[in-house]
Amino acid sequence: QVQLVESGGGLVQPGGSLRLTCAASGRFFRIVAMGWYRQAPGKQRELVARITSDGNTNYADSVKGRFTISRNNAERTVYLQMSSVQPEDTASYFCNVVSSDRDYWGQGTQVTISS
Repeated sequence: QVQLVESGGGLVQPGGSLRLTCAASGRFFRIVAMGWYRQAPGKQRELVARITSDGNTNYADSVKGRFTISRNNAERTVYLQMSSVQPEDTASYFCNVVSSDRDYWGQGTQVTISS
């Protein structure tokens, strides 16, 4: 059974940093990409960052230069380093794994940016 376990969320002051981690376990077909989405109250879920199996990355314009995505292929783990966070980054963050047969989603971790 496939499982995505997210960690690292919490309450951070504006301008601060935190790192999200998502560890994937279980049997996958070939993993094509891993990434992070977020959803704020009353808004649609949006892509934050994605990294492919060969290391190509793409980011939402709103986080470029502030967030960095990375992955450990051997451990099937993806990270999101968040820096210079702002109140508008407050949301539930969801891990996403795209395999050759389907998408998988984590349960989400809450990130709150507030002073």
